[in-house]
Amino acid sequence: MNFIIGWYILYVKSRCEKKVYESLKDISLESFLPQTKTIKQWSDRKKIIVKPLFPSYVFVNVNSSLEFHKALSVNGACTYIRFGKEYARVTEKEINQLKLLIGDKNISDIETHAELPKIGEVKKITYGPLNGLDCEIIKADNHNKIIVRIDSLQQNIMATIPSYILSKTSII
Repeated sequence: MNFIIGWYILYVKSRCEKKVYESLKDISLESFLPQTKTIKQWSDRKKIIVKPLFPSYVFVNVNSSLEFHKALSVNGACTYIRFGKEYARVTEKEINQLKLLIGDKNISDIETHAELPKIGEVKKITYGPLNGLDCEIIKADNHNKIIVRIDSLQQNIMATIPSYILSKTSII
């Protein structure tokens, strides 16, 4: 393996994301588990729950091949995500933007989607933590929903944001 320092995506057992994240912190490995709040509806009540933004994914910042393999030794860790022969890597900028996204109180109803956007206008976000990112607009439930593509993850994020932070002219 040709090792490169940076953020990698660790695939973990289903519903073990928080446990793996805590275990990585316990062995002094920098990790990141983006989480979002959602309302769960039961027949008799509603409850706000915190769930991983990317199920079965934990991001690990490794500085050596020893740390790369050490992360795999954590109970619940399965393997690193690969696309073909290459390990999936996430840039520091994308990690910081994800941190800003999940910390922004003006953005709600965050969802992820692996499929590519198919319809809608392409716009540029002009304000906030996602400033400068291209997005595709989706009209759903009378809310302005956007999809932001994170290429290194081959994932999309869908969020409800105010329409005033989108540029009027499409790009591309």
